[in-house]
Amino acid sequence: MSGKCPISGNGAGDADSWIRPDQPPKCTWDASGSKPSPHFVYRPVRDRKTTFATVLEAIGDTPLVRLSKIEKEYGLKCQLFGKCEFFNAGGSVKDRIGLRMVEDAEREGIIKPGYTIIEPTSGNTGIGLALASAVKGYRCIIVMPEKMSMEKVNVLKALGAEIVRTPTSARFDAPESHIRVAQKLQREITNAVILDQYRNPGNPLAHYDTTAEEILEQCGGQVDMVVGGAGTGGTITGIGKKFKEKCPKCRVIAVDPEGSDLALPEELNKTDTTYYEIEGIGYDFIPTVLDRSVVDKWYKSNDKESLIMARKLIRMEGLLCGGSSGTAAYIAAEAAKELKEGQKCVCILPDSIRNYMTKHLMEEWMMERDFIPCTDKDDKWWSKLTISDMKLQAPVAIMPETKCEEALKIMETHNFDQLPVINKDGKMVGTVTVGSLTSSFSADKVKLTDPVSMCLYSKFKKMKVGDKLTTLSKVLETDHFVVVLGSKVQYNLVEPDSLTLSEMRIDGGAPDSVCGIITPVDFLHFISSKH
Repeated sequence: MSGKCPISGNGAGDADSWIRPDQPPKCTWDASGSKPSPHFVYRPVRDRKTTFATVLEAIGDTPLVRLSKIEKEYGLKCQLFGKCEFFNAGGSVKDRIGLRMVEDAEREGIIKPGYTIIEPTSGNTGIGLALASAVKGYRCIIVMPEKMSMEKVNVLKALGAEIVRTPTSARFDAPESHIRVAQKLQREITNAVILDQYRNPGNPLAHYDTTAEEILEQCGGQVDMVVGGAGTGGTITGIGKKFKEKCPKCRVIAVDPEGSDLALPEELNKTDTTYYEIEGIGYDFIPTVLDRSVVDKWYKSNDKESLIMARKLIRMEGLLCGGSSGTAAYIAAEAAKELKEGQKCVCILPDSIRNYMTKHLMEEWMMERDFIPCTDKDDKWWSKLTISDMKLQAPVAIMPETKCEEALKIMETHNFDQLPVINKDGKMVGTVTVGSLTSSFSADKVKLTDPVSMCLYSKFKKMKVGDKLTTLSKVLETDHFVVVLGSKVQYNLVEPDSLTLSEMRIDGGAPDSVCGIITPVDFLHFISSKH
C-alpha cells in the first residue's frame, strides 16, 4: 500500500501488450506502525441522524451484528459478530473501494469531467463504481464474466453502466478474459481510465482507513479473530494490516474457495474442482493488492456449506446476505471453536441477497445442484433411478476448430439445437447452441468461416451419471438441455472440414468427460416408456 497506483490511462501500450494484475506491490508497510503512511488518510466522520448531500455519504459505518443463534447451533463459547457490509449504499463491501478509487483519481487529476471509467469485475466493484459514476456524472463500462448473476447486470444497467460479458472459463491472462478485454476497450476509447481494483492501493486502504477502524471501535478495541473471504484481497489485506498494528494478538483468517489459487500453503489449492458457484471471491492469480503475509491461517471453502450457511443467516438471524457471506460465516463458526468465553470473532458479510434472488435463495436452484435434498414427495416409478439408467446414446460432438458454417450444417442435418465441443484430449470445453450462434451473428462477432471456439456457450448445466432423475427433472424445468459427465467417454466426433463421424468410446476416462446430452424430450420419452 505505497505511493500512487499506476492506474491505466488512455493510450497505454499497444494492442499486444497488457498490464499484469499480479505484479509484486511496492508496499513499505510494517506491522510496528513506526513509519508514517505515505497515503492520504481518508476516514470521514458521519452522523447517520443528519441529512446527506448524496447517497455516497451513506457508504461506510455499517452495523456489527451478533450472530447469537449461529453461536448456539455451532456450540461456540466466544461471541460471533457479522460486519454487515450489505448496508452500504450500493449493497456491498465494494462500495467502499469504488468511492475511494474514484475520489483518489479525482484528487490526483487522473479522471476529469467527461472521462470514462472502465473496470473488470465480478460485479460488486462494478456496482460501487457505477453508483459513484451515476452521482458524479462519469460514463461507466463494466466488463464481467458470464458466471455472474443477472441481478448484478440489471442493477448495473439501471445505474447507467454499459456491460460487456466475457467467458467464465477464460484464464486471467487470456485475450478474452475480463481483465484484458477491459484493457483493450481502454486503449480504444478516448479519455478512458481503468481504476484497476487488482493493483490500486485505494482498494486495501479503504478498509485500512474505514472498515478496520469501525470494527475496532464497535468491539471496544478487542477483537480476537477476524474472518474474511479473499477475492482481490483488498478487504482482508486492509483489515489485516490495521489489526497487526492496533490489535496484534488478533488472528486474521482468510477464506478461499476450492478451485481458487489464493491460499497458502499452496498444497491447500490442489483439487479436482474447476468451477464454484460462489461469486466475488477466489482467483486463478495473486492480485497485486493481496498481501498474504498478514493472514495467520487460510481455510478452503466449498459451495454447499457456504450456501447452506447463507440461507441460515437469512432464516435464523434475519440477515439478507449473499453467498460469500455464508462462506465467511461458516468458516468463522469452525475457526472460532478454538476461542474462549469472552473472546470476540468478527466475520465480514460482503453483500446482500439482492444479487442472488434467482440463485441460492431458490430451493429449486439448491436442489438442482444437490446442495439440499429434493422435496418432491411423489413416489414415481423413476424417483430412485439415476441418469445412468437412461442408457444414454453417444452425442454428436465437434471440435473447437470446426467452422460455424459446418456446425450449422450438422445441426440442420441431425435436427439438433446444441452440439458439445470437445478438445483433442476428449474434454468438453463448451457447447455451441442455436442461441449462442444467433446472438454472435446478430452482434457481428463472428463470420461463417470463423471457428466455433469464438462463440462457445459455457453456462450450460452439467450433471453426473450417478445423479438422481428427480434432480434431473428439476433442472429440466428451467434448462433446455443437460450435459452428462462421467468416466465412460462416449461421443460421435464430427471431423472438421470432412464432416465425417468417428466414434469415440473410452472406459475409465477423466471424471469430467462428456458421455451424453439430455433434453426435456429425451426425459419425457424415458419416463413415458413404462406406459
